[in-house]
Amino acid sequence: MATPEKLLVLYTGGTIGMQMSADGLAPASGFEARMRTQQASENASELPQWTFRELLPLIDSANMNTGHWLALRDEIVTAVQTDGHDAVLVLHGTDTLAYSAAALSFLLLGLDVPVVLTGAMQPAGVDGGDAWPNLFGAMRALYRGVKPGVHLYFNGQLLHGARCSKLRSDAFDAFQVLPRQRQAERAEVSARIDYRQARKAVNLAVLPLHPAMQAGHLQALLTSGVQGLLLECYGSGTGPAGDAQLMSVLREAHQRGVVLAAISQCPQGHVQFGVYAAGSRLAEVGLVSCGGMTREAALGKLFALLGAGLPQTEVEHWLARDLCGEMSD
Repeated sequence: MATPEKLLVLYTGGTIGMQMSADGLAPASGFEARMRTQQASENASELPQWTFRELLPLIDSANMNTGHWLALRDEIVTAVQTDGHDAVLVLHGTDTLAYSAAALSFLLLGLDVPVVLTGAMQPAGVDGGDAWPNLFGAMRALYRGVKPGVHLYFNGQLLHGARCSKLRSDAFDAFQVLPRQRQAERAEVSARIDYRQARKAVNLAVLPLHPAMQAGHLQALLTSGVQGLLLECYGSGTGPAGDAQLMSVLREAHQRGVVLAAISQCPQGHVQFGVYAAGSRLAEVGLVSCGGMTREAALGKLFALLGAGLPQTEVEHWLARDLCGEMSD
């Protein structure tokens, strides 16, 4: 975990660099100059050498989509393999920061450099704000040495990229790493799913189970071209197993190749289908447990696996295995 000699700062937009427009705060170019000016007030001896690049068009992260994930992945791989950067710091809006950190955790599996994402709850330049502490705090963490993989730096903490969620919208400690029961055994990553594997866009959906759900609602979603569905189940992985029509819709979708992944709606929940009969019935129609993964991690993992062009059975195989520390037993 050496100090980076060639750090790339990749600016995507977000609150951290926003400036006021006629319509309110909006992403703005010219952030490199503001960073250089602020760095003159920082202890430069604790900061790595860096270069700056904008990922255009700059966006509010509320507009982040899976196409942007692919663009980020390509930009980072090119920066490392072609341009010789040995670390990357991504500046990103907070609304979807945890989603991007999780997706990149799987899109960059095996890339032997640290990738750190950060952002801010307030724009740079606000008195007492968190933008400069987060940005230069992340750079100092990299200077001290960060292990390869994807991380999120916020409010003085370096967090696991595939284990964190945004839990607050009104405080600097907005992001937290969700606890796990115990670390799962790490699987050996195949070349078929590491950072060298080209990815394509896929059609995914996320749906929480709830008492008002009807089979017709689910049918309409699953017949819209969805290739993978992330179901947020109750508790330890239960659902309306007594609804024969709804279960039939799930079974038929699985039989035609849709990947059905399951997480718990509980922030500290863990899917274990065999605990209740209602959970066992879900497993029987084709749902795969994602254990204690966050929504962000499960969605990013499903996207990366399906985007690699893997068949349904292989996607299900890797979904159930720990690839970068995202799962717990």
